[in-house]
Amino acid sequence: MPGSYFSFATMPATFTLGKLERLKRRKVIDQLFSEGKAYTVFPLRVQYLFSGLPDAVPLQAGFTASGRNFKKAVDRNRIKRLMREAYRLQKNPLQEQLLQKQKQLGLFFIYTGRELPDYTLVNEKIAVILKRLTQVVHESSAKNT
Repeated sequence: MPGSYFSFATMPATFTLGKLERLKRRKVIDQLFSEGKAYTVFPLRVQYLFSGLPDAVPLQAGFTASGRNFKKAVDRNRIKRLMREAYRLQKNPLQEQLLQKQKQLGLFFIYTGRELPDYTLVNEKIAVILKRLTQVVHESSAKNT
């Protein structure tokens, strides 16, 4: 696990979602889906894996919406935009927890609903998911000590 990302602990909380924080590499995504764990907070499903990410960041996330449920790319892009915005504004507590525990986490959010959501629904569900993941990080570090 690269050690350089732990120096970010002194940085103030920022509400950005930069290039390094996005899960893009096919190999990492395949590993996430083959070895990772998942749970559903309808209409979202999250797949996650604690692992050594290729970049020096504690947290990377990807987002998708099904082409089967949403034929128009406009609709899929809107859903992904809503998920990214909700995640971007709420990821800091989880990110700080990962920095403290010196862990890396890969996440992939999948929208499984069949209707276009509004922002408040997506925001609430992302909050529940991130809170639960923060507890998972805390519990996993408690087991390791």
